[in-house]
Amino acid sequence: MGNAGFFQALLKRRWVVKGLRRRRLLNVAALIPLIGAAFAGFATNTQAAPSAASSATGACQLSSAQGQIQHVIFVQFDNTHFTRDNPNVPSDLEQMPNLLNFIKGNGVLLSNHHTPLISHTATDILTSFTGLYGDHMGVPVSNSFRYFNPDGTTNLGVSFAYWTDPVFDPSVPPNPTPDSTFNMLTAAGKNAPAPWVPYTRAGCDVGQVATANTVLENLATDIPTVFGAGSPQALAVSGDPGCQLSTPNCQSFSDFVGIGVHCALGSSLCSAANGARPDLLPDEPGGYSGYMGLFGHKYVAPLVSPTGPLADLNGNVIQDHRTPTSHIGFPGFDGMSASVSLSYVAAMQEHGIPITYAYISDAHDAHPSGPAYGPGQAGYVAALAAYNDAFGRFFKRLADDGINKSNTLFVFTADEGDHFAGGPPNPAGCNGVTTPCTYAKIGEINTNYAGLLATEQGVTTPFKVHSDDAPTVYITGNPTRTDPNTRSFERATSKLTALNPINGKSDTITTFLADPVEMKALHMITADPRRTPTFTLFADPNYFLFAGAPNCTSPCVTENPGFAWNHGDVQPEIVTTWLGMVGPGIEHRGVDRHTWSDHTDIRPTLMVLLGLKDDYVHDGRALTEEFSSRTRPAAIRNGKFTEVARIYKQINATVGPFGLATLKASTRAIESGSASSDSTYTDLENRLMSLTSDRDALAAQMISLLEGAEFNGHAISEHQAEQLVDEGHELLEKAIDLASPED
Repeated sequence: MGNAGFFQALLKRRWVVKGLRRRRLLNVAALIPLIGAAFAGFATNTQAAPSAASSATGACQLSSAQGQIQHVIFVQFDNTHFTRDNPNVPSDLEQMPNLLNFIKGNGVLLSNHHTPLISHTATDILTSFTGLYGDHMGVPVSNSFRYFNPDGTTNLGVSFAYWTDPVFDPSVPPNPTPDSTFNMLTAAGKNAPAPWVPYTRAGCDVGQVATANTVLENLATDIPTVFGAGSPQALAVSGDPGCQLSTPNCQSFSDFVGIGVHCALGSSLCSAANGARPDLLPDEPGGYSGYMGLFGHKYVAPLVSPTGPLADLNGNVIQDHRTPTSHIGFPGFDGMSASVSLSYVAAMQEHGIPITYAYISDAHDAHPSGPAYGPGQAGYVAALAAYNDAFGRFFKRLADDGINKSNTLFVFTADEGDHFAGGPPNPAGCNGVTTPCTYAKIGEINTNYAGLLATEQGVTTPFKVHSDDAPTVYITGNPTRTDPNTRSFERATSKLTALNPINGKSDTITTFLADPVEMKALHMITADPRRTPTFTLFADPNYFLFAGAPNCTSPCVTENPGFAWNHGDVQPEIVTTWLGMVGPGIEHRGVDRHTWSDHTDIRPTLMVLLGLKDDYVHDGRALTEEFSSRTRPAAIRNGKFTEVARIYKQINATVGPFGLATLKASTRAIESGSASSDSTYTDLENRLMSLTSDRDALAAQMISLLEGAEFNGHAISEHQAEQLVDEGHELLEKAIDLASPED
């Protein structure tokens, strides 16, 4: 594999990505020296943080409405679907009835739930943890991105890095002008507030099981950040040749990466004798000193499995199954099957860690080496059957421990949906369960973007991309959006076509285009200008674009059976996912197909249910429609809260009606014009900027009132609601009009 092919494989989604892809991306860290980071149906808070001393009671003090919630179990799936990818094949959740029936029978499953953009693992998970879009927490592009150097070249940044890390750049040799800002970054340029803080301030220890950026993600930047450059842990990594391989194969990876506990002040769990380290959050509002954490299976497992090595729910010792030597400990992100991840959760809950967040890897890839499965393929069905069995064992084990729906808030969601890139199944009508499906054509269409630009449009301008089906583009030299080179490059991009090797038809590759004007409307511009791409291309979801050689001497369009589930893009099957909630305060509603929500809404919903507060304004709103009547705060019971909340989502959500309309208008603008005349582009862009400015101001008014009702008991008056709803509809109409070709 040449350099282009290597980096193409390297940069594929998470974990590299999604499964094996995330592992590849993380493993590049070992190469560098250790160093000392819509659809139908639809900031900063000045609240004072409680002092650490006042909340250090020695016991977890959640403040739910009826005082019933004693545990929180948050499970984040990777690419696990509620809707069917093939109408004849039961969906992922349908093939996990132990989970699906638990949610539907005891709580609610919201099926009209959505992702932010770009719809990838890191951005989606971090949004669900914080209630913030990427512009307010620093990661709008994932699972990797690029940043501009002062000379106009770009370097790789990796989205997965511990919370307080700077931008993680695995370049070899190291970049002489690295971007040293925090990877997790607020709109004010500070380290983003950490999601475990309200819990630990309430006296609760928080377990993290393979959850993005709340645990160590790599051996390069995370080890020196948390343990110190000269620490025994750093020396263990540097002294083990296996840790220096392109794919780390060493005990240190299993010891330190992937598992953690953030402890309450004074928690006996996080003692020096247990290997605890200071849990440092330099920019946390209200301060955060004296707190400790445990980082790695090496330190956590003996405390939650004191009688021997921690085993999965089937009784197998958790290990990475590498050759020639298997390492007991964290098995890698691809290794986080339901049986493994849920075993960590159960063990933590059983040993006094009442708040647990966990990640479960996808079932649609043959981990760890691939290839991808299609819907109903035997390996896929078998993996889901194993997941279903794991949830059955998990719920029984918890029930035996007295941890159940009467005292526990359960939250389940998936980072994003997927587009299946493949041909029809064989035999036709197969359902996978009784009749396995097979596929003659399967795999995303790998596309050399640079080669097509050169051969079809004569454009050889140097550039780099975050390889994806929604690639962010970085033109060398960092020209402005109005630069003639930028504009000709964008117009050429909009005209690219390819012969689809799956169905033999000619496809137009570009679906939508967004430059920094539209990316601001989509919450994709951070406080770090070095990370702002020249533009973003949302492509036909069958295609995965990379920047190879500027020619097609090697075929520019090929089918790749290793990866068949595309996301990042804006199509409904990608940005639509699901949210399940069970526990005290949640109404038993079964499936809610009507309430429009996205990942930003999860965090404020949890905080209201638990009687806790974040020290910032969320981008989402509490989903109080799903609360039982006794749980709804008094200030939201007059119905005006819901009216404002719903129009707020329509204008502020990245894939709500406003976002999709402005994206269409942006595409019109960018595709328009010529080298001699660009007046349409200028006019539309100016109007987009004005609309976004108006949206931001109106959304700020709305969320201020919504959070006032959610957290401070301030009801929204009828007059306030009517005025804001009217203004919201007027703004939305302007966006829709701007998107119309007849404009």
